[in-house]
Amino acid sequence: MRIAEVNTHLLEHVLDTAFESASMRFDKRVHVLVEIVCDDGTTGWGECLGPAFANAAIVKTYAQWLIGKDPLETEKHWAVLYNALRDQGQRGLSITALSGIDIALWDIKGKHFGVPISTLLGGKFRDSVMAYATGSFKRDGVDRVEDNAAEVARYRTDGFHATKIKIGFDPDEDLRVIAAVREAAGPDMRVMIDGNHGYDAIEAIRVGRAAAEYGIDWFEEPVVPEQLDAYRAVKAGQPIPVAGGETWHTRWGMREPIETRAVDIIQPDICGCGGFTEIRRIADLAALHGVRLVPHVWGTAIQIAAALQFMAAMIPNPVRNNPIEPILEFDRTDNPFRQAVVKRPIEHVAGVVTIPDGPGLGIEINRDALKEFSPKAV
Repeated sequence: MRIAEVNTHLLEHVLDTAFESASMRFDKRVHVLVEIVCDDGTTGWGECLGPAFANAAIVKTYAQWLIGKDPLETEKHWAVLYNALRDQGQRGLSITALSGIDIALWDIKGKHFGVPISTLLGGKFRDSVMAYATGSFKRDGVDRVEDNAAEVARYRTDGFHATKIKIGFDPDEDLRVIAAVREAAGPDMRVMIDGNHGYDAIEAIRVGRAAAEYGIDWFEEPVVPEQLDAYRAVKAGQPIPVAGGETWHTRWGMREPIETRAVDIIQPDICGCGGFTEIRRIADLAALHGVRLVPHVWGTAIQIAAALQFMAAMIPNPVRNNPIEPILEFDRTDNPFRQAVVKRPIEHVAGVVTIPDGPGLGIEINRDALKEFSPKAV
């Protein structure tokens, strides 16, 4: 079995209502999938986090080192591709593109051996995970406080045990949003806040101190990812556990924040940090230093499936007789191709998501959806 093709599939949908985080505006959803086809017909699928068109270009650059090679040599391919662009790309697009390729290769490996990727990672510890609803962005043309509160109330009705809301805009308004969301969520629903690195350390400390009374589970990306000293200042200056890591790539990018405990919770994204090959190393590094790991997830059902396969194999972290179980980030924002790209959508039932048990990622691709959502200019 040899690699015959490395393809990319761009997906695009223009939103009826735009929404914003503190660091990005979404007028449309654009994602890129990676398809690797072998000469025996075996096909693997992956996804890249971040700018879709730029990722697609890097994937096509990497293809020259993959055609004709054995797809099962995942560790070797990771090293070859990383080394090929390391002089200009030790993080960023070179790693997000590599992540999509690596996931596709592991999908092929699972299909070749007829087992889920979780088995290849060492074995499945769980068949399902609890999910938390990610949403509550700033939407155009609505009152943000009322809109976010109503949205969280819907998540509670849908059965989610937890939700994550977006802050990082204006500290005073953000605190009004947090108060309204806590009231809508009730006392038992977990609430997390995500600054999307919209604050400086002084603002983040102020918000964290004021928000603590609302029982916030974690404060995600309070400051820009480059400023680890600012992370440490926020962690020391306010009581809410600090989370981050979706924009830190590979074990080298994760090493300092984990070893210095700049965060309480590390959040690698499997489609951005280096794929299955690298997230295993990051998980081991986090476990070694006693840092909790909660994956970041922002993509289609392919990324969701990849995250679920990894989470199935995550070794339980025992605390007394109550192991700390991983929870899945479940994007609830407008994205019609999120689940359309697979023949069997990966959805929640009362806030719980079942982990696919088929070979590889455990999903089948709906090629009609790839055509339907292909950018019209491409």
